[in-house]
Amino acid sequence: MLVDHAGMALYTFDKDTGGKSMCNDACASNWPPLKASAGDKAEGKWTQIKRDDGSMQWAYDGKPLYTFVKDKKAGDMTGDGMKDVWHVAKP
Repeated sequence: MLVDHAGMALYTFDKDTGGKSMCNDACASNWPPLKASAGDKAEGKWTQIKRDDGSMQWAYDGKPLYTFVKDKKAGDMTGDGMKDVWHVAKP
């Protein structure tokens, strides 16, 4: 499974298409996007997409990545399978 720098699970959202995030506003409050910072370099299957608010988000293999607010510690995967549209990201 893919994790962020703190070891938290990363997720993909089935409604995202064409390298565009469809998770904004309230959705992004529950599923915080994995933000990319200025100067971050994309490499291999890791890319960056521009969100509707203009911020940058990491994507893997074209799929935007998110964390989940209910995951409390590294290794938690409580969002996997949520509403049949959220899935733990795998390399």
